[in-house]
Amino acid sequence: MLDTAVRPSPVVRVVMGPMTRLLNPLIKKLAGRRHFMMAAQIHHVGRRSGRAYVTPASASLAGDLIVIPLTFGNQSDWSRNVRAAGGATIRLNGVDYRAVRPELVDRADAIQVVRQAYGPFQRAAFRMLGIRQVMVLRLADRPVS
Repeated sequence: MLDTAVRPSPVVRVVMGPMTRLLNPLIKKLAGRRHFMMAAQIHHVGRRSGRAYVTPASASLAGDLIVIPLTFGNQSDWSRNVRAAGGATIRLNGVDYRAVRPELVDRADAIQVVRQAYGPFQRAAFRMLGIRQVMVLRLADRPVS
């Protein structure tokens, strides 16, 4: 696992940050639903508070892996919480998956799995946003729901 702090790109900080604060309440309600492929729901527990959280984020399946581009870097609270807990429940396309063994993978090392999980348009968007890492988690078992 790469422990080096990776911060969001300037484009994400300047453009996506404010937009995310405005749109997150709506996206959070739609995330993870069937036919809403834009975002999944990441269900995680606060590493200090123990409180349950739900965070919308892009996520996709690649075989028995879930791939999450780290748009806001690896120091976001949800990313740190998932790593501290050793996993999370992820609702993707209306199905809950228990995912474990989170690993941070640099973009160059994740090319194959990102190609399996995302189409060319999405990968181009990741490059434009300056995403440098993904989180890869392994499915613990069959879907929960």
